[in-house]
Amino acid sequence: MDIEILIIEDELPARRKLKRYLDQLDESTRVLAECATVEEAIVFFEKGGKADLILSDIALQDGNAFEIYEEIALKSPVIFTTAYEAHMMQAFESYGIDYLLKPFTFERFQKAWKKFMLLHKGPVSNSEKPAYRSRIVVHTARDSYFLPVESISYFLAEGGIVKAIDREGKSHLLGLGSLKDLAADLDPDVFFRLNRSELVSKAAILRMERYGKNSLAIQVVGSEKKLISSQGNTSDFREWVER
Repeated sequence: MDIEILIIEDELPARRKLKRYLDQLDESTRVLAECATVEEAIVFFEKGGKADLILSDIALQDGNAFEIYEEIALKSPVIFTTAYEAHMMQAFESYGIDYLLKPFTFERFQKAWKKFMLLHKGPVSNSEKPAYRSRIVVHTARDSYFLPVESISYFLAEGGIVKAIDREGKSHLLGLGSLKDLAADLDPDVFFRLNRSELVSKAAILRMERYGKNSLAIQVVGSEKKLISSQGNTSDFREWVER
């Protein structure tokens, strides 16, 4: 089966070089699409597009490629290809598995590809389920207490501060952090990241309704506020919530 590739690159010679390098690999690949702008890439994902691997430049015609990855909940690793070192740390903090500085050789590209193949083949089979958090520690000025994850309706991130909203509507201040790091410690069958600022519990969802072109308004236990799925996450959310 072909390994499916999405290329995000605004320079035609660079796209041609990437396709030439892909053709030289031992594995069979297929380029699903070539996007030259942030907008084109977002549309690709919003229409349900998925890829095994993304080859992505950073500086595009209409903005920065990280705008794509902030908007879309990716499941694909990214090999970044760029002429600048400035975004290296940001790349690895997002979905990056390697960072190729232009101009790069086929040998350097092949090294990044081998790293991807290790991920693509997956780890050695293990019947044990990963250990996820069963409770969250909440620190206050006076003491600390434990909040069971099953009591949480959703997590909210605002200005770098993360809060947990429980099923009674009470807000628990967790302090500085990111939803991305928090989500990595939680069971993905139980919690889903709806958008940049909200992570919802499946068990807390009461009802859903259409909201705009390709979003959902979600009512949860303990909150009058409706959570809104981002357009890029709605399709994956529908699939997740029905499992």
